[in-house]
Amino acid sequence: MIKRHEHAPVAEFQMTCSRRGTGVSDRHDRLTHRWEQVPFVTDCRGWERAMQVTKDLMQYERLAQDALRDVVRKSLERAAGDGLPGAHHFYITFRTTDPGCDIDESLASAYPEEMTIVLEHQFWDLEIDDVGFEVTLKFGGVPKYLKVPWRAVTRFHDPSVGFRLHFDYATPAPGDTPGDGSGEDEVHEGTVVSLEAFRNKE
Repeated sequence: MIKRHEHAPVAEFQMTCSRRGTGVSDRHDRLTHRWEQVPFVTDCRGWERAMQVTKDLMQYERLAQDALRDVVRKSLERAAGDGLPGAHHFYITFRTTDPGCDIDESLASAYPEEMTIVLEHQFWDLEIDDVGFEVTLKFGGVPKYLKVPWRAVTRFHDPSVGFRLHFDYATPAPGDTPGDGSGEDEVHEGTVVSLEAFRNKE
């Protein structure tokens, strides 16, 4: 006699696995090998806040530019006090259109946007303050006075050691003081001015 065995029904087993950040859970039916997505509620507000691009209210870019301009200032202060040591010399590019610039009309006409001056071992009356610097250089054998605010400086280069700094120029709004760098960014290429040798005053 053959004994008949009855198989007990196999209970369906379901496993739910939550995947973080998807907003759904996966349900796997082991009998049918089918997957279905079951929505569930999750709080994503913290994640959304973390992913948002926050406006830079600290103005870190401007703070960094101001800090690097202080490197230019301290370099010129040393040159004004003790002279330039060793082979150090400076190429300084600035915007001639800045309202704080005070340069000879002939230079403003020759370089209507931007120019570069060279400070080597000999220069006259280099003065430094919070607003900018003043210096007298010879052009074509004729001494000419220049006054340049820090905000107008766009490049600083000491070729003796390969040191370079580049700055964004911000067109000043009406009423801005020469030391202020606020305004619309407007960058232009410069023109290098070749200066002939000049001597210190006795």
